[in-house]
Amino acid sequence: MKLCYPAIFYPWDRGGGYSVEVPDLPGCASGGESLADAILMGTDAASGWVLTWLEKGRALPQPSPMENIKPEEDGGFVSMLVLDMDEYARKHGQKAIRKTLDLEIPAYLATFAESRRLDISRIAQDALSELYLKQP
Repeated sequence: MKLCYPAIFYPWDRGGGYSVEVPDLPGCASGGESLADAILMGTDAASGWVLTWLEKGRALPQPSPMENIKPEEDGGFVSMLVLDMDEYARKHGQKAIRKTLDLEIPAYLATFAESRRLDISRIAQDALSELYLKQP
């Protein structure tokens, strides 16, 4: 599941680095010694915030439209952070539930999946993530 959230970047007074705030995720802030580092650190902080939120069973916060986010200080700018939640959860998730699927599929689909070495568990997880994102 990939998510996008707008973030506000503020240059440090002493130069070089940036602070990062993600307004849609209350209290989510980070920073880095360069813009690239600030983007990576902001993405990591936002991914951690979202994963913790989801693991507690809470509904995913909806991202604001980027044009609705305005920096409060001079020099600040808005950019999007892209979160790869599946990858982040694999590396840092506290909860994983093993589900054994008793799956019946037509033989031609089984042959297709085997011939392409498709991971049925991964496909099921992707489909569930997609459904999760579409829920009201």
